Amino acid sequence: MDKTVICMKWGDLYDAAYVNVLYHAVRANLAEPFTFVCLTDDPTGLSSGISSHPIPDIGLTPRQWRGGGWPKLSVFGDTLYGLSGRALFIDLDMMIVGDLQPFFDHGSGLVAIDEGAWKGGPPSTMSSIFAFDIGAQTYLVDRIRQDPDGMEDRYGYEQTFLHGEAGSISYWPDEWLASFKRHLRRPLLLDRILPPRLPASGVKVVVFHGLPRPRDLVRPGPGNRDRFPHYIAGPVDWVAAYWTRYLVD
Repeated sequence: MDKTVICMKWGDLYDAAYVNVLYHAVRANLAEPFTFVCLTDDPTGLSSGISSHPIPDIGLTPRQWRGGGWPKLSVFGDTLYGLSGRALFIDLDMMIVGDLQPFFDHGSGLVAIDEGAWKGGPPSTMSSIFAFDIGAQTYLVDRIRQDPDGMEDRYGYEQTFLHGEAGSISYWPDEWLASFKRHLRRPLLLDRILPPRLPASGVKVVVFHGLPRPRDLVRPGPGNRDRFPHYIAGPVDWVAAYWTRYLVD
């Protein structure tokens, strides 16, 4: 079966370096052949080996382009530049630290992160890394096209929309993923003294959601790398080493 890894870049929040780092990290952690696709409004600076295409138009409003990750839902269209088979969508601020093949082998249909498990509550979907069969959930795009404002008013964010509108969602094993903010960052006050923990053995992806982002933990110079009241002093060595390793031509 064809395997495709998809990421998406629009606006100026993330630059081409984020795409290139993700691409090379995927190459290092996925042994079998795959296609890497970046859907973007600006392909400038992308590494060779990355296939780039415009983000499909699914009738999103300007507000939906500015807030949340609504453009990600365009991957569920009935055609996606001739791609087929199983696809793994990965946000640009993820860190790939283990074998990705299990993400293609695990389950079927739509598979995503259960953020509710991190919070100790009922299941809730996070769209930072999800697998799907290309062309199998076209009804999601149809519902957006029919009423984009209504869907946004009802759900607020694209991942809440997925949780509410997808017919069936299964979730990744908890041990495959580590949230930087929930699992690796130290508690308040301790975060001023101790650096963030290393991912545990068995973690395959470090999930960044909101602030800080990986680049925040890489940049040189003194100062806080996190949002107040949290505090991370100086670059985080293992994040900086990852960025240096995979930021190649």
